[in-house]
Amino acid sequence: MNEAGMILILVTIIVFFTIILLQQRELRKTYNQLNQMLDEAIKGDFQEKLFDESQLSKIAVKLKRFLAAAFVSKRDIQLEKEAVKALISDISHQTKTPITNILLYIQLLKEEESLSTEGRTYAEMISGQSEKLDFLLQTLVKTSRLETGIIAVNAEQGIINGAILTAISEVTKKAEDKSITLNYDFEKDFRAVFDFKWTTEAIYNILDNAVKYTEKGGYITVTAKDYEMFLRLDIVDTGIGITEEDYNLIFKRFYRGKAAVLQEGVGLGLYLTRKILMAEGGYIKVSSKEGVGSAFSLFFTKK
Repeated sequence: MNEAGMILILVTIIVFFTIILLQQRELRKTYNQLNQMLDEAIKGDFQEKLFDESQLSKIAVKLKRFLAAAFVSKRDIQLEKEAVKALISDISHQTKTPITNILLYIQLLKEEESLSTEGRTYAEMISGQSEKLDFLLQTLVKTSRLETGIIAVNAEQGIINGAILTAISEVTKKAEDKSITLNYDFEKDFRAVFDFKWTTEAIYNILDNAVKYTEKGGYITVTAKDYEMFLRLDIVDTGIGITEEDYNLIFKRFYRGKAAVLQEGVGLGLYLTRKILMAEGGYIKVSSKEGVGSAFSLFFTKK
């Protein structure tokens, strides 16, 4: 092979490797830009920049467009969430005072000695309906605040006995009025991961339903059992029971079983209880038999 041929081959090889190096450099540049986009998106501060599409692969361009759209969507969701928070706060504030005043005026009216028997009956009816409205609004506000993150569940490890006993104390009067026996024994300390206020609310909702749907002279038993990884709290009643097909449905918002429609309620208690337990890392199960009673098991993690 002559000298000219050798030079041609050498030049070809040099050009070939130069092209490969340039392509690798461009590829590395594209990779770094993709990596930067993803890092910004993860941090939540992605900002769209001007790119020369000739210097980026089609995938990079599409990723840029996707992240830009996702950032706008996230911002819109956050603005909507803030609007919902403001609306819930307004509803809570604007309805609290009028309902409190109505209940106060009704109480004053009922104390009026000159009030006729018929008038007293109507006053009792208005009082009952006002209390139902107050309960419904409070429950809706609690649920909405929990769902939108206005109020967070701050679960910490501790002794859960206080929350259980507080919930029991809040239903004791109602149980006594129906001659329902409440059985419980919490001399031993039980530890779990929980938020005191919200856990008390969750347990109260189950106990309140137990009192509501248990006939006079019935029984409600509250027990706890320690396991290695979790604590189980059982609330067993001798109430009307729940059909098997309703086991999952009763935890839906506003759902009420066929047997429950005859009793007062709005169908939010069990829904709220489940949301609280899930936020704490736990869960709830139910077993029941119509006409015999129900058993709700609340599970709390220990770590």
